[in-house]
Amino acid sequence: MNNENIKQPTLAYSLLILLLVIVIIATGMLAFGASIQIMMFITLVTMIPFVIRLGYSYDSIEKSIFSSMLKALQPSMILLAVGILIGSWMSSGTVPALIYYGIQAISPQFFLVTTLVFCSVVSLATGSSWATLGTAGIAMMGVGHSLGIPVGVTAGAIISGAYFGDKLSPLSDSTNLSAAVVGADLITHIKHMLWTTVPAYIITALIFTLMGLRYGKESVSSADVSTLTSYLAEHFHLGIIPFIPVVILFILLISKQPAITSIFLGALAGALIAIFYQGSTISDVLNVFYDGYYVESGIDIIDTLLQRGGLTSMLPLVALFLFALGIGGLLQKAGILETIVVSITSRIKSKGMLVFVTIITAYFTLGIGGSFSFSAVMTGTLMKPLFEKFDLRPENLSRIIEDCSTQSCSLPPWTASGLFTAAALGVSPLVYIPFCFLAMITPLFTLAYGITGFTFKEVEKPKVMNRYKEIEA
Repeated sequence: MNNENIKQPTLAYSLLILLLVIVIIATGMLAFGASIQIMMFITLVTMIPFVIRLGYSYDSIEKSIFSSMLKALQPSMILLAVGILIGSWMSSGTVPALIYYGIQAISPQFFLVTTLVFCSVVSLATGSSWATLGTAGIAMMGVGHSLGIPVGVTAGAIISGAYFGDKLSPLSDSTNLSAAVVGADLITHIKHMLWTTVPAYIITALIFTLMGLRYGKESVSSADVSTLTSYLAEHFHLGIIPFIPVVILFILLISKQPAITSIFLGALAGALIAIFYQGSTISDVLNVFYDGYYVESGIDIIDTLLQRGGLTSMLPLVALFLFALGIGGLLQKAGILETIVVSITSRIKSKGMLVFVTIITAYFTLGIGGSFSFSAVMTGTLMKPLFEKFDLRPENLSRIIEDCSTQSCSLPPWTASGLFTAAALGVSPLVYIPFCFLAMITPLFTLAYGITGFTFKEVEKPKVMNRYKEIEA
């Protein structure tokens, strides 16, 4: 179909389609208890006639959906590899060893702030929030559970640390993408983020310290701790050997090796230790790779902590990732997102309003697109001309993208990061969202700086020499 027959959607029509997306998903999940996967699929199919009405052919719509879904292949492969890794590290004793020694070494009163700092360091070193959540995160969830700390609070500390490092590490794909999409220098971009991230991190650390003092005194169950440590010591060979896969994975990630192969090699190292050190068979390991680690001890705390991982545990996330990207691609193809955002940006008259609208755009595109990369590209592309209009340097925009999109990408339950975080930590997003303090506090500094102009760098204009001085010279 020729482009002349395609109509640009009006603002009212765009809002109608967006409302339709929200209503279908919310009604299915809240009123009928349906899974988010099936509701996203129904939403995707339902939207097609509305886009055809704008003049697009079905073939072009299908092509745009599949083209958008192609972006899910790499992260989906990472998801599957991480699922295999988790199961492997359970059977190798790697995660049980991390839990066992973590319980021995960490003071209950300072567990939460220790978790925050530990996950921050791991994420800074690896440049990957997902690798941190799937390794250090799982271990700290186990320690927190044994100490009686509410799972949502522990998950909040883990997530805050994981995305702090992901945001500031020069090895992180989100850090590099945010800088590249707006044309900012990488190191300048990282330095500029310190203005908002450091004060927010300090406040977050203080909050978790105070919460830890409370929970450390009231919630520790010595009986649960004793039961768990005794079981781990009895059923796994502990010591230094189970930590070898951790060292291998960190070396590979730090040396910038491909994520998929690095994670699988980490899983393979765990499999070898499971066979030669823990006494598993090759068949056992292959079953764990596929279905995850299974134990039936009859003790709730142990079964809850150890029954994790496997390739199949990530398949629902892959399906939802595909559907979310399909919806995002369809909305972008039809011009729905652009119409809504442009209608808002046309009313921007001040830098403070520009920052506020950029924050909203980042959250909006994150929720609709279902991934950080979609939000970063859309926000950067749509808002960059306006930042240039106000003579603001590109690192101002890239910082907002990171402060909002990166740090909040695990909060919406339907995003790729939200799905992975919930699966890896075994906690519903609705449980951990109230405790993701870093993701909530950082944008407040962003908005305050935007209103006051503090730290918002302007483009340096060439100085014009005074005419009389020029003549005199």
